[in-house]
Amino acid sequence: MSSTPVLPSPAPSVLPGDPKSFFHVKKLVGEAGLIRRRPGHYLGIGIVLAALLAGTVAGMLLLGESWFQLLMAAALGLLLTQFAFLAHEAAHRQILASGKTNDKLGRFLANFVVGISYQWWMNKHSKHHATPNTIGKDPDIEWDTISFQPADAKRQRGLLKWITQRQGYLFFPLLTLEGLNLHLQSIKYLFVGRRVKHRRRELISIGLRIALYLGAVFFLLPIGMAFAFLGVQLAVFGIYMGASFAPNHKGMPLVPADARIDFFSRQVLTGRNVLARSSFGNSVLSHVYGGLNYQVEHHLFPSMPRANLAGVSRIVRSYCAEHRIPYTVASVRESYAQVISYLNKVGLSGRDPFECPMISGYRSS
Repeated sequence: MSSTPVLPSPAPSVLPGDPKSFFHVKKLVGEAGLIRRRPGHYLGIGIVLAALLAGTVAGMLLLGESWFQLLMAAALGLLLTQFAFLAHEAAHRQILASGKTNDKLGRFLANFVVGISYQWWMNKHSKHHATPNTIGKDPDIEWDTISFQPADAKRQRGLLKWITQRQGYLFFPLLTLEGLNLHLQSIKYLFVGRRVKHRRRELISIGLRIALYLGAVFFLLPIGMAFAFLGVQLAVFGIYMGASFAPNHKGMPLVPADARIDFFSRQVLTGRNVLARSSFGNSVLSHVYGGLNYQVEHHLFPSMPRANLAGVSRIVRSYCAEHRIPYTVASVRESYAQVISYLNKVGLSGRDPFECPMISGYRSS
């Protein structure tokens, strides 16, 4: 897709990599009135999601012992991902003016609605935002079942080695397990993590949520159907969550741990926006991805409300085009193709990860 700028940038000329770049862009964003919060927008989203959740629960009660309940399970997986997006936005202070009220809202949505530790997510995600795609620092590219670096691919043995060699093709099937993995990892963190804020409160909230949810499912459905319901719900949740976060950075340049790189360049060069060819299409994608399709702008302005990101994107794209800073845009299909191709390359070849010329110039001497 083209990255032709939409708006001319009146910013003064600066060299790529200049630490002042972010402040120039921030000034333009402020002058455009895009800093303000949009509580009404989020209120509307919350009402719609609450109504859809109530409808899904009503559908479960009306269907009774029927395999059509698996459709309700899929719907629940989609809705819980949408609530997770809201928890993510509350964690970034996007919804409400007060940090404390954002935390309360985010913790309620993450713990009691979605069933994932808010504090675990905050700890992990904050590190990612500070050092995206940075080797040895970004937890999202650490060694795991899927390898994002050739060195990690070489460490795999046995079944994991077989999976790694095919990890691009197996990416979406593996995501069916990601929902369960997110729940387990967050609960594990609450038990073994050091100095976990609100540890007891989160354990009680998540424990109560799990008890109520499992109790309802096994009360309404026969045991076999209940397990199938849980399997479908967790699979859909995992695929949706993974498919929403993966296109943002996977397959983009990796930053050496010793690189000296300014904030603006770090966030722009390591991020990929997933956009359509029309403003309406981008509005739809913004709801589908919870605003994460504007990944570059989200990383530059983490507290920016979802509804403002399209306007910010036009300013950032214009600035990057004027100053010849690479700005990556892909369609939905292109983004997943790039992710799968990159994962296969890492899994099969063990070559050095892609590193763009600009980032290679930031290595410390």
